[in-house]
Amino acid sequence: MAETREHATDVLVIGGGTGGYSTALRAAALGLDVVLAERDLVGGTCLHRGCIPSKAMLHAAELVDGIAEARERWGVKATLDSVDWSALTATRDDIVSRNHRGVEGHLAHAGVRVVRGSASLTGPRTVRIDSGAEAGAVWTARRGVVLATGSRPRTLPGLEPDGSRIVTSDDALFAPGLPGSVLVLGGGAIGVEYASLHRSMGAEVTLVEAADRLLPLEDADVSRHLTRGLKKRGVDVRVGARLEGAEVLEDGVRATVRDARGELRTVVAERLLVAVGRVPVTDGLGLAAAGLATDARGFVAPADWSRLETSVPGVHVVGDLLPPPSLGLAHASFAEGLLVAETLAGGSPRPVDYAAVPRVTYSSPQTASVGLSESEARERGHEVEVNSMPLTAVAKGMVHGQGGVVKVVAERGDGGGRVLGVHLVGPHVSEMIAESQLIVGWDAEAGDVAQHVHAHPTLSEAVGEAFLSLAGRGLHQQG
Repeated sequence: MAETREHATDVLVIGGGTGGYSTALRAAALGLDVVLAERDLVGGTCLHRGCIPSKAMLHAAELVDGIAEARERWGVKATLDSVDWSALTATRDDIVSRNHRGVEGHLAHAGVRVVRGSASLTGPRTVRIDSGAEAGAVWTARRGVVLATGSRPRTLPGLEPDGSRIVTSDDALFAPGLPGSVLVLGGGAIGVEYASLHRSMGAEVTLVEAADRLLPLEDADVSRHLTRGLKKRGVDVRVGARLEGAEVLEDGVRATVRDARGELRTVVAERLLVAVGRVPVTDGLGLAAAGLATDARGFVAPADWSRLETSVPGVHVVGDLLPPPSLGLAHASFAEGLLVAETLAGGSPRPVDYAAVPRVTYSSPQTASVGLSESEARERGHEVEVNSMPLTAVAKGMVHGQGGVVKVVAERGDGGGRVLGVHLVGPHVSEMIAESQLIVGWDAEAGDVAQHVHAHPTLSEAVGEAFLSLAGRGLHQQG
């Protein structure tokens, strides 16, 4: 039997993804002794299997689309001979690798000790390392333990991934090539992004969503404009539809889909991509030993959202282990990590305002939003005023030629009331949402925003014009 080695630290973080390593970096910067336990690679899902590699692929897809636009719209006689898949993935992997080395360097520079191996709770503030070079070591956390073990793709009974014909987003990202046709099950952000990626690369794409619209958690007008854009690109979008069954064939998958009218349709594709969300990873975490349990959906709920502390004092949670209103987004977990670190250091940080956290889908067209949707605002009793501004109403929107819209939801008020939400659809809107994040987060009024001048010609002019109109000062949009 291996000898138990006992150690102590101020803060022990289990999981080195965005929530975990941001907690560790901030806690170390505040003078605390920090140990970070990670069984795989620091950076977690976002860096290695999610945000970064998928957005690298989507950028490549945008370049492919640009060749077609150059030829068909601008008279640039460009052609696409082929996509060198090995070169494309090599660039993607290099971006991931450089980011990974950067995270490791930041942790080392901050003095965070990274322990390689699986970790599990043995008590409220004690953690055992169960594998790796540190196997058998037991750590006591004087200030607290932070759970940051993240999530994995959700699977469905009868649709167990085989990595080839039935795949998750993880499998699809690192496949040896893209299929000629794909059925994407799930119209949330992940499903929409992968449907967009595959279509850009030339695949025939069917996108199936059980809800009555894509991105069902977003504003209804966002869903409508997104659906229109995807259909224009040739994606077969089927909402209000359900997968009744799927059969794996030698060269693909045959699926039966019941559409919104109740009719059964057969879809044959080379690959079925299951993108129906993610589930928290708590296997082997030892929650019971610390007096904790998950809720019915598998989340570890905090007892105090202002501190993200569980019902067991000294045990905190960040990232994808948190239930709503946490968003399961990497940038939200950064904010959660800062909050927990500053709490453990004895501070009183401001709680995360999840309504002011931006949400982005990196498809073509892109969507970006912050704050309340129109329906949410009305359901909460706000008397609202809504204004929508087409991106093509400004010159730069015409240059891009991809359509899109800016929608602002504000309280009624003379000269423009408090801004409750901003919703964008169109090219590059992921880079436009930061302004709206500040507007919503600072409870600005539409009339205040209307005082600020936007550069011309830019897509952001449409944002400025939307606020000018709400303030009764519209130039290109009146009445």
